[in-house]
Amino acid sequence: MKLIVATLLCFIACAYSTVHFSDSLSGDWESRWVTSSWKKDSGEAGAFKVTAGKYHADGDNKIVGLQTTQDARFYAISAKFKKAFSNKDSKLVVSYSVKHEQNIDCGGGYIKLLPAGLDQADFKGGASESQYNIMFGPDICGSTKKTHVILNHGGKNHLVKKNIPCEGDEYTHTYTLVVNPDNTYEVYIDGEKKESGSIEEDIPILPEKKIKDPSKSKPSDWVDERMIDDPAEKKPEGYDDIPAEIVDPAAKKPDDWDDQLDGEWEAPKISNPDFKGPWSAKKIDNPAYKGEWEHPMIDNPEYKADPTLYKYDSFGLVGLDLWQVKSGSIFSNFVVSDSFDDAKPAIEKANKAREAEKKQKEAKDEEDRKKREEEEKAKKAEEDEKKESDPESEKKEDL
Repeated sequence: MKLIVATLLCFIACAYSTVHFSDSLSGDWESRWVTSSWKKDSGEAGAFKVTAGKYHADGDNKIVGLQTTQDARFYAISAKFKKAFSNKDSKLVVSYSVKHEQNIDCGGGYIKLLPAGLDQADFKGGASESQYNIMFGPDICGSTKKTHVILNHGGKNHLVKKNIPCEGDEYTHTYTLVVNPDNTYEVYIDGEKKESGSIEEDIPILPEKKIKDPSKSKPSDWVDERMIDDPAEKKPEGYDDIPAEIVDPAAKKPDDWDDQLDGEWEAPKISNPDFKGPWSAKKIDNPAYKGEWEHPMIDNPEYKADPTLYKYDSFGLVGLDLWQVKSGSIFSNFVVSDSFDDAKPAIEKANKAREAEKKQKEAKDEEDRKKREEEEKAKKAEEDEKKESDPESEKKEDL
């Protein structure tokens, strides 16, 4: 009964939601996706192909996607929505899957949502990147593995302050970003919420609410030194005359030492046990200590609350703008909607596909292990047979 009710509720929610874009790279994908000419003249542009990859599920859970195919290349490709839209007063849900089957060591796996009007043939990243609204997804380089959430406002890109880890294995994972009309956001990986919060608090778009009062400064007589030298402490007489090293009293001139041949004998030196290093007075609490001075804060006159940080007037395309040292990432299951329920089927499909990928890879790893063992065993048998047929060769090896 509960399952029926849940299914019915999902059906009702989906019936009233709007899917702005959905693509699982089936059929004639090249009629929907446009590869940019960016970096082609310099020979640095990489090519995409559509594939399910080395390990994949079959049947209804099989996922095919756009795969990067060349190492150390830039990639730029985009697809238009059927109709441009604004997310004013509406939830925005962005979801897609990525599989780094090359066991990526350094490269991006994120997507961009762009305003309508972009010349897709000129879509580009780098210093002169095409302006986007939102950039979202995993970025991996060495030990750094994080999920980007970047919002563009006023022509500037603003990165979420929180550290949101991403997946770093070689299986399919789904990344979902939800931007709510109450100026909050949520990040899901494989359908599980990993982070959420206030856009204003977590993404530094607006000026700070409070600033240091420019008319105030620390008083000249403010004492913020917690400890001071004990004025009662005096350096002992002759303290600085104590040498750091002294002649070793146990050392004796060797009996065979010849002053004429060896020169004048000098006893070796050792550390002086009486030497205590530079003198310093004992520290005591400073009776005049007032504590750390705190700069008074005032309201920032440049701050103005903005309840529309979540909003963009135009969404028209989704794009991949990547640099990858090692290629092989596969992108699929793109969904842009105003309901999380629209992303759930693709998330569940990817979760099932991931389990199939793991089983296939584990089976292949086991097959490769057995093959290596058989090869090593055959090699050893060949070497043993050679030794038995030629005893002299074993003697030569021993020599």
